[in-house]
Amino acid sequence: MTFKNKILPAAAAIGLLIAAVVAVHSQRATPPAQPVAQPAQAPFKYYIGGAGIVEARTQNISIGTSLPGIVKKIFVEVGDKVKAGAPLFQIDEREYRADLLVKQANLVKARAAVAEAEASLKDYQAQYNLVRAATDRRAVSVDDVQKRRYAAELARAKLISARAAVTAAAAELKATQTSIDRLLVRAPIDCEVLQVNIRPGEYAQTGVLSTPLIRLGDLDRLHIRVDIDESDAWRFKSRTGAVAFLRGNRDLKAELKFVRVEPYVTPKTSLTGSSTEKVDTRVLQVIYSFDRHALPVYVGQQMDVFIETPGDQISVTAGAAAARTGGRN
Repeated sequence: MTFKNKILPAAAAIGLLIAAVVAVHSQRATPPAQPVAQPAQAPFKYYIGGAGIVEARTQNISIGTSLPGIVKKIFVEVGDKVKAGAPLFQIDEREYRADLLVKQANLVKARAAVAEAEASLKDYQAQYNLVRAATDRRAVSVDDVQKRRYAAELARAKLISARAAVTAAAAELKATQTSIDRLLVRAPIDCEVLQVNIRPGEYAQTGVLSTPLIRLGDLDRLHIRVDIDESDAWRFKSRTGAVAFLRGNRDLKAELKFVRVEPYVTPKTSLTGSSTEKVDTRVLQVIYSFDRHALPVYVGQQMDVFIETPGDQISVTAGAAAARTGGRN
């Protein structure tokens, strides 16, 4: 037997051995992956589960600007507590300052025109009074009297127009001053700075932005917005207990206090990414509150919420199901 004939059977035997080893290993059961953190367990016998997102008591206030421009200065930093009316950021106001000087000069000019019109009126009125007081009608013609009367009336009309021009110039000046004041964006309420998404030198746009220039909120007491599936909305009762668990550590929880229900069922926007999740689900949003120091949470963080429901709802559901099936099992 040649060397080549000896190699082929050996290679075939090695291939069979490798195939057998792979087959044995593939038959071994893969141990299930252990979760990083155990999920929270509902503390109630009957309950509704929902995902909640933490937000400020005032909701999260997105700050923008009513006038566009280059940001000149930022007065706050993330975490600062500010009072209502405190400056947040300043838009470059040089163009408006220059326009303000023009409006101030126009106002001075308009007031000077009023003084001139008042003097003219006094002159024409005096001339008219002079000819009107003449006792000898032969000394002054009727035509001259009429001309002086009309001249006095025209001077009076010019005075009214000059005063109106002063009012218009003052209004334009006030409008420019208001625009300059609007370039300094201020805090609407007592709150805390959650985000600062603008820097000096950047262009600040107007309108509703996907990322607000600054985000504010009152964090003295946090709120949590809970999404309840519309199929469970009828089971919700506001006077029952509710508990929120911190995701990642089910031992951290807080008792919730009911605040309000937003009585408009909205499309679900907070998705988990599960392949079985229905994206067309609508949810009822319920707002609860809890002490800021009860949990180490941050605005925007998601939590697992369980809301207690009365036990008699189970019998109601069973009775409705029996009615639909005619009492058949």
